[in-house]
Amino acid sequence: MKKSSSGQAGQAMVRVLELSADAQITRRKTSKDTPAFHRLTGARAAYGKALALLTALQQREEFYATIARCEFSKRVAA
Repeated sequence: MKKSSSGQAGQAMVRVLELSADAQITRRKTSKDTPAFHRLTGARAAYGKALALLTALQQREEFYATIARCEFSKRVAA
């Protein structure tokens, strides 16, 4: 179960990175101080926040999986 969830989070992270890269490429082609430039800047910031959230969720999931393995090991040893 951990692998499928991590796989989905990983896929989402890759997609967010792709979208961010596309926004950056388009932003570099856009004139500064235009509404489109500022929208793309905001979009990149939003992608960064989404990536931070996905990373935190993935780390939390890995932490709980580690705790579960430790508890299982203790029960088996007892």
